[in-house]
Amino acid sequence: QVQLVESGGGLVQPGGSLRLSCAASGTVESITDMGWYRQAPGEERELVATIKTGGSTNYADSVKGRFTISRDSAKNTVYLQMSSLKPEDTAVYYCTVRILRRGVGYRYWGQGTQITVSS
Repeated sequence: QVQLVESGGGLVQPGGSLRLSCAASGTVESITDMGWYRQAPGEERELVATIKTGGSTNYADSVKGRFTISRDSAKNTVYLQMSSLKPEDTAVYYCTVRILRRGVGYRYWGQGTQITVSS
């Protein structure tokens, strides 16, 4: 199995910055991509950013230019550096990883970490 441990959430003022980390452990021998999603109250879970093993990244339009995703493959850890935070960024942020086993992809999710942007 795979475990994802997230850290770095909290309360921040508008315009502030935060950095999320997510470490994957367990059977993680063939990670294809890692990323972050978020879910605000009453809303569906939405993609924030993903990074593939080769390094290519994808961002939601709402966070482009403000958030940066990166990855330490040796540590199976993904980071999300968030700056210029806005109240609308308030949500529970979930780490996700996709692992390939015998040609089949399996996606795993972290428990989520709350980010609140408020003055």
